[in-house]
Amino acid sequence: MEQVDSMARAVVRTGFNAGDGYGEVWIRDYNTFIELSMEVLPDEQVRRNLDIFWGFQGATGDIVDGFIDIRKADLNNVGGYKYRLSETEPDYAAHKNTVETDHETSLIQAIYKYVKKSGNTAYLQTEVAGKTVIDRMEWALEYLFNEKFNERYGLITGATTADWGDVQPEHYWGVEIDANTHYCIDIYDNAMLVMALNNFIELTGDADKAARWTKVRDELKQNIRQHLWDSERQKFIPHLYLNGSPFPEKFDENKIYYHGGTAVAILAGILTDDETREANRRMLENVKKAHAQTIGLTMYPTYPAGYFKGPGMYPYGYQNGGDWTWFGARMIHALIERGMIAEAYDELQPMLARIIENQGFNEWYTPAGEPMGSGTFRGEAGVLYKANEMLRTWAQTAGK
Repeated sequence: MEQVDSMARAVVRTGFNAGDGYGEVWIRDYNTFIELSMEVLPDEQVRRNLDIFWGFQGATGDIVDGFIDIRKADLNNVGGYKYRLSETEPDYAAHKNTVETDHETSLIQAIYKYVKKSGNTAYLQTEVAGKTVIDRMEWALEYLFNEKFNERYGLITGATTADWGDVQPEHYWGVEIDANTHYCIDIYDNAMLVMALNNFIELTGDADKAARWTKVRDELKQNIRQHLWDSERQKFIPHLYLNGSPFPEKFDENKIYYHGGTAVAILAGILTDDETREANRRMLENVKKAHAQTIGLTMYPTYPAGYFKGPGMYPYGYQNGGDWTWFGARMIHALIERGMIAEAYDELQPMLARIIENQGFNEWYTPAGEPMGSGTFRGEAGVLYKANEMLRTWAQTAGK
């Protein structure tokens, strides 16, 4: 634990982009290592990245996926990212992966982590392009309920992806909603929203706004339980489709167990302690069946070969059953929060061991433990740092 903690600090000290394979600062990644960034980098630099995301906030309140130095952006790349420019942030170009619906919620969570760890509540009243941070947070929430909310089910929508992934199956690249997209509702997006609402309610300081959003949050949790939780199978259904499934009619998608979305749902307070224990048991069972190393296994079983057009989405590849500490460690966080310390400690060990074995942090792993994807993956460093910190805090306070 100490060795991985030291390695994590060294990796995050070197920058804010997600890893060696990425030039961008992604908000879904930054949200998972901002607390470690605060340990090893100046407050001004940590806060600056948050401000850049606010500087690119859209006209309806939406948040971009990531930003990059404008000199490194191919602004004329036909078929590539559609870059967004900002008069507020002329040195950067940003873009939004439109198939995923976690950018707004990730930024709100990151702000919460920054404020709670720094104690800098004044940051919430800081103005960015004429609007305070706390008002921009609420604006981002409004965007989700104005643009992504499905009235019939009372939940937010997105494109079809593999669990928490950001690649749809209809295209080779798969990061942009278009005429071929199959819209759906899933647990990950909605659990992330519950967490963001919890954070905003705690930070707002306005009793009327807190009451309003508490009601929204409670209704959202009820709708998640009603429409996404399969009580008979004790699992979340993968997708609630709004315009049909992209997969063959004969395919029983509900046989797939989503590890990442389930972990986030536990962190959001959507499952009971007993349901959390059962979820952990199922994850360990799936790891054994897949001959994998950790509960970071994205899902089990995987989508069959060819169900995603992207060549990297083969069974047990990338987001289709790859083993991601980035989400597996979030389940460790959830177990610690629920007091399941022995389970958390035991299940963390193989995640730590392969960091030391590979002498670095990697984006994901094959079931056999081969490191894949980007190196120096800061999201993995961030979630492992937090797991270690949570266990250390428990050890120091247990019995007191």
